[in-house]
Order: sequence, then structure tokens, then C-alpha cells
Amino acid sequence: MIGTSVVTVDMMTRPLRPIRGGRLVSLPGEPKGYVMQKPFMGILLVWALTMACVSSGVKAETHADGTWPRQVLGQGADGVSFVDNRACMSCHPQAFQSWSRSHHAQAMQPATEQTVLGDFNQTRFSHRGLTSRFFKKDGKFWVHTQGPDGSMADFDITYTFGVEPLQQYLIPLPGGRLQSLSIAWDTQKNTWFHLYPNERVKPSDPLHWTGLYQTWNVMCAECHSTNLQKNYDPKSDSYQTTWSAINVSCQACHGPGGRHVEWAQEPHGSTGPTYPDEGLLVDFTQLDAAGQAEQCARCHARRHPVSVNDQHGRPLLDDFVPEGLRAGLYHADGQILDEVYVYGSYLQSKMYRAGVRCTDCHQPHSLKLRAEGNTLCGQCHQPTPNSRFPNLPAKSYDTSAHHFHPAGSTGAQCVNCHMPAKAYMVIDPRRDHSFRIPRPDLAVKLGTPDACTGCHLGRTARWAADAVTQWYGTATPSHYAEIIAAGRDGRREALPELARLASASDEPVIVRATALELLRQYGTAGARAIVEALNDTNPLIRVAAVGGLSTFPPRARLEGAAPLLSDPVRAVRVEAARALASVPAARFSPDQRQAFEAALDDYKAVQMAQAGTPGAHLNLAVLETQQGQPELAEQSYRTALKLDPAFLPARFNLSTLYNETNRNADAERVLREGIRLAPKEGELYYSLGLVLAEEQRLPDAADALGHAVELLPTRGRVYYNYGLTLQHLGRRPEAEMALLKAHQIDSKDGTVLHALTIFYVQGKQWDDAALYAEQLVRVYPNAPEPRQMLHHIRQQQRR
Repeated sequence: MIGTSVVTVDMMTRPLRPIRGGRLVSLPGEPKGYVMQKPFMGILLVWALTMACVSSGVKAETHADGTWPRQVLGQGADGVSFVDNRACMSCHPQAFQSWSRSHHAQAMQPATEQTVLGDFNQTRFSHRGLTSRFFKKDGKFWVHTQGPDGSMADFDITYTFGVEPLQQYLIPLPGGRLQSLSIAWDTQKNTWFHLYPNERVKPSDPLHWTGLYQTWNVMCAECHSTNLQKNYDPKSDSYQTTWSAINVSCQACHGPGGRHVEWAQEPHGSTGPTYPDEGLLVDFTQLDAAGQAEQCARCHARRHPVSVNDQHGRPLLDDFVPEGLRAGLYHADGQILDEVYVYGSYLQSKMYRAGVRCTDCHQPHSLKLRAEGNTLCGQCHQPTPNSRFPNLPAKSYDTSAHHFHPAGSTGAQCVNCHMPAKAYMVIDPRRDHSFRIPRPDLAVKLGTPDACTGCHLGRTARWAADAVTQWYGTATPSHYAEIIAAGRDGRREALPELARLASASDEPVIVRATALELLRQYGTAGARAIVEALNDTNPLIRVAAVGGLSTFPPRARLEGAAPLLSDPVRAVRVEAARALASVPAARFSPDQRQAFEAALDDYKAVQMAQAGTPGAHLNLAVLETQQGQPELAEQSYRTALKLDPAFLPARFNLSTLYNETNRNADAERVLREGIRLAPKEGELYYSLGLVLAEEQRLPDAADALGHAVELLPTRGRVYYNYGLTLQHLGRRPEAEMALLKAHQIDSKDGTVLHALTIFYVQGKQWDDAALYAEQLVRVYPNAPEPRQMLHHIRQQQRR
């Protein structure tokens, strides 16, 4: 479904447009965004799509009415045919019956009297001054609401989307698109509600129900249907989308069933070369816990594709890369923030590392829990633990001696402390699957969510931390949250801790990968940890490590990344090719060049399969820039902005491209257009101020940078550039305040210390100059220039 602020298997995301210059960023579908700054302009951001791949080239059957989307059984990437679901029912009636009542079976359905849950009996719903009407006509379901041109019109609803706790409705628009209406039905309260309750989204906004980010084909379809092929045609800007089954069917999990049906039709069945594993591509009974979780993660993960056609039964990272603990997706301690589809949370848990399977808690076909309440956890957490987990402490957990709450109360429920829920799509609570121990002490330090105060409304995290100390004592184990938080802030002291975390084999792999991603902002200062991780046994670590080579000199980059061009895992090969994209061809050996081209072709193919999204064109533009093709990059950036004018990553990068090719007038125009669309986005003012300063239009630059510091009050570099501009304008009192603010934000920033020293030298304020020169010497103890400057200042003091 398409909803307010998150993405899940059932929901889609409200794009988060602000960019945090010079830092890792988090946008929907943007798992690998990072920026590189140069003295004035400079954001180079890569957007690797979270949503999955498309287009297998299957030729669809022709319908009488010629409409799309439509059913085409087709084949999987492995060449095995998909079959009608009824073929499964004949041999597996009990599993099929359980599945047929599940949320998977009802993930998407044709709109009929049986499937539509909303009230279409001339019901009216008003939101922000706009009244929509739901009604039936000619046996169909309709809504009278605002259309793409802003006028009110009648629209035919053809499909339902999801079933509980809300149901959305899909409306066909030209170009083979299905659009998700932003008014949904609350199946618990039996009422209509709006997915953007605090906004009135205009038709010109891509978030309007008729806009790009509500298009079913590209935003959410693949995980609600089986073998979905988007089949986007860039020339006509249209889709010829097909599916093998309209919902999440048996073959969505087990893979195409053609070979299994052939095996079942043999007189006595057969095994061997023709039908290994009874013809099943994915036999869950043969998978360990990690293998099972990987199969579920193909949809139950926030991830981006690395192949055009994902194939059942092969490793997850041959098709997708799950997101790390990025700001905007997760809190610093790993708790869910945006909707992340469970897998990234589960990777953090001790249960995952101990070998707990998804099906230990969830029935695989009905999707229901295997037990209710604390009985579910008590399958293992009891005085006589499950023999599969010999290291689990044997004790009674479901007692007040453990949870310090009255028996049977809300606070006595295991999930309320260890799996706190967050509501997405306005009314859909989803539980955090990291199974963490509550840490209100971290909430005090970092402002992370706290399960205790989530129930005890009106209480503070400090109150909760004191209570936990009283119950369990003062000792609290260290937690990676503080390191991740410091790394997100770019603090210098985080560098060694991030390097240690990246190599800590006892920490969750997703945490280690996140540490490696955060190390990238420190350039070659984190080189040792990045290089060591290139040979890690876990492919997710290798992916994160090779991505960190992008800031290395070409020779070091080639030395580190070239061996990974022939890595057995596709995601590693693709990331190695991206890291090497700007290395001159002459430096490769013939074998390296061949492997590089093959991996890069995979990457390009994935972007072309996603050509209906602005992020795909952004990715191509970055690649074209790296390979010295600025004209092609400009065209790709323009295409991205045509799809979404408010897509700031493309706007920033295009302005950077213009700046680097001496087209600052064009850079200014692009940034001012962005300010018109997003007047509260500080990064736009910051980049504009840098361009204007480069053009020596200092009064205009000061005005833009003044807006930037108001909107980016924690960014020391913004204050630094603002202070320099004011200083050149002779506005010394204001310049002094700005530079001191930059120093307050980062007291060890050598450029700020140098600027303050020069500022006071120019004003002949020798005592103040000496103060900052002394700090500069401490930051650069082996550099001669700061010592020479300090010596000169002290001579002036003596005079």
C-alpha cells in the first residue's frame, strides 16, 4: 500500500526529500546515497533504488480491451514456468486452504462485492476542504474526487490493495498505470481516513494520488503480486505490467512451480538430475534459519536491486542488498524509524544469530502466530528451554520477578518491552523485530525511543532509566548506538570507534556494515578498516567495504576492488564496478576489464529497468559523470527532474555539474528553482551561497548563507562559509559570531581554527589570535605552518 511515511510489504513511502550535505543521506529507495564536497560546490550523491527489479522480456498475451496490467504466467529467471495456483491446491489442500485466508492471498484482488470492504453507498469523506464521494455504478466501484488536472471527476476502482487494518484502492490511469488512492478504509473502525492527515497534497505534487510516488507499478506492486514484471517503456512513458498471480501466491515463496508439477505428474514421482529436490526451487524444510530469512527478505526487507530479474533459491545478495542502519530509516540504536520490512531489524537480534527461524513464530501459510501472548515467547524462554538453543538461560521469564509488572498487565507482555510497536499508514502498528532489551539510558543520552515511556505516558526517559537501575543494578553494557550516533554527526572521535565496530565479529553484520558506510565520510583516514573488510566472509560486509574505496586514489582503489570483480556474489561485483567507474581503462588488465564491464552492465541494466523513477536517472548520471561524459550526465539529471522537479539529489548534482563545467549561471538557476519548490530546504540556500560567493557576488552570497544558517543550525561548515563571506564584506562583528559558532559546533575543525586565527590577526587582536593558533597547533602538531603562525603572533604580543 502507499501511505504516509514508511515502506513495508503492505505500504509505500512518503519520500523524504531533504538532503544532508556532506553526510550519508536517507531517501526512499536511496540506500547508497553519499556526498563528496569540494571547497565551494559539491554534492555527488548516488541513489540506488530500494524498490526491486523489473522486466523479464516476457511477451504478454493480448486482451480484448488491450488494457494493462494483466496476467501472464510466464517463466522465472531460471527458465522454469509459473503455473496456475489451482495446480497447487490439488496436492496440498490444507496448506492451500490456510493460505487462501491469509494476508498474502488478499494482498491484491480485483474489486468485487466480496473483496471491497469500504463503504461505497454514496458515502462522503472530507479532507482539508476537499470532499470525495464513494459510490457504485453499473456493478463497479467509483470515487468522485480530485483528478490530475485539479478538477473533480469520477474514477473507476479496479483493484483492492491489502486487507487489514486498512484497505486501499487502485485506479487505472493512462499509460498502463494503477494509482493508489490516498483515502483508505479503516477495517477496524469501519471508516474512511486520509493517509496524509495533516496535509493537502496538490495535484502537481508527485505525492498526490495521481502522481509518480503513488504509482502502483513502480512503488509497491512487486511485493503484492507474484512474478510481477513492470515492463516500463521510456519512449512512451507507459507500462505494460504483468503478473503470474495477482496476489502473493505459493510461487512467490517457493518459486515457479512448473518443474514441481512435472515431477508430481510422474507415475511414482522422480528424483535425480531431472527433478532435484522434487522440482522445487525453494524447499523451506531444507533451509537453515538464515536461508529461510533470506527468502522472506526478498520482500520483507528495505533493499535495493542488483539484478534485473531476481531468481528464487539463490542468495539474497545476488538480487538485492538490504539497507544498513541509515539515518531516516533507523534510530541510532537500530530501532525502527521508517518502515524497514522487518529483515534489517531481525539481523540485529540475538535470535537471528542463535538460529531462530521465521516459521518458529509465524505459521508459513496462514501467517498467524503459532501461539498467543507470552505463550509464543514461552516456547523457548522457560525453565526448560528448547534444546535447539542450549545457550539460552533456563529460568522463568513470565513472572513479576523478571518484568516487574503485575501478572497479566500490559507491561507484563513480552512484546511490549522487547518488540515495541510504531504506527505506520496512520493506523497500522508494526513491531520492531530486533528483540532488544529496553535501554532507557540510551534514550536519555541520544533521544532514541524508549519502550517504558511508550506505555508510561507523561514519564521521562530519566525516570525509566532510574527504575531499570533500581531493578537490575547500575551496570549497563556498552552499545553500538553511541558510536553510530557519533558517526552520523561526523564527529572526529567516532573514527577509531567506527573502525573497531566494523571489525567486531561479535556484533550483528548489519551493524558492522553500517560502521563501514559511516567510515566513508572520513576518506582514507578509515582506510585500514575498509581494506581489512574487503576479505570478510560475509558478503554484506564486502559490499559495504568496497563501496568505501570510492574516496581512495585510483591505484589503491583498483588494487582493493579489482579482485572483487570476480566475487561469487553479484552485489559485491556490482559495487566493485561502481567503485572503479572513474579509473582509467588503461590501468585494468584484460581480465579485469572484462569482469568490470560485465558487472557495470549489470548495474546499468538495473537502472534502465527502473527508468520510470528519478533515482535510476540520477544513478546513471553519476556513473556518466565518473566516466567523463558530462553531456550525458546533464541529460540524465534533467530526465530525473522531469519525473520529479522536487527530487533534490538530482537538483544538487546537476548544479554541481554546472559549477564544475564553468556554468554557474545555470547552477544558480537550478538551485533557485529548487528554492521555489522547497523554500525550507537549507541545503539549497547553502549551495546557492557557495555558487554566488565563487562568482564574487558577496552580498547575494551572504543573503543565501544567512538563510542557510537559520535552516541548518547544527552545521559548522555552513557557519564557517557564512563567516568568511561576512568577513570579506567587512561585517566583522557578524563574521566573528558566525566563525565562533562554527568553532562551538566542532572545536577541532582545523579550517575553522585557521579562519579564526587569521580573523583576529587581521584585527590585530593578538591575544585572541594566540588562543586559536595554540589550538591549531594541537590539532596539527607535526605541521610547521601553524607553529610559524603562532610564533609570529607571540612576537606581536611582546611588542
